[in-house]
Amino acid sequence: QVQLVESGGGLVQPGGSLRLSCAASGSISRLTIMGWYRQAPGKEREWVAHTSNSGVTSYADSVKGRFTISRDNANNTWYLQMNSLKPEDTAVYLCSLNNIWSSSRQYEYWGQGTQVTVSS
Repeated sequence: QVQLVESGGGLVQPGGSLRLSCAASGSISRLTIMGWYRQAPGKEREWVAHTSNSGVTSYADSVKGRFTISRDNANNTWYLQMNSLKPEDTAVYLCSLNNIWSSSRQYEYWGQGTQVTVSS
């Protein structure tokens, strides 16, 4: 039983910034990948970023240099700092948690989503 709750979405002008948060509760493994995805209307869900236990990060090409993912392991919370936002970033953003029990037993959970709209 895992529950993820996002917060921080809203309306922002192009070039602006926004910080999203995700808090997890429930059965969380020792090894996890915490991440963010987004889905725009009529589009397929897109991976945005993820971070490992050690803080190693990875980003989609579309957000490299603009977005930063970080995590607070003690509180099972992670963040997405979004800078230099573009209209193309408009989407519902969903946080994800991948519980890694073994190399072959991994389970991914999703938050409910928070709307980010970039518009003048």
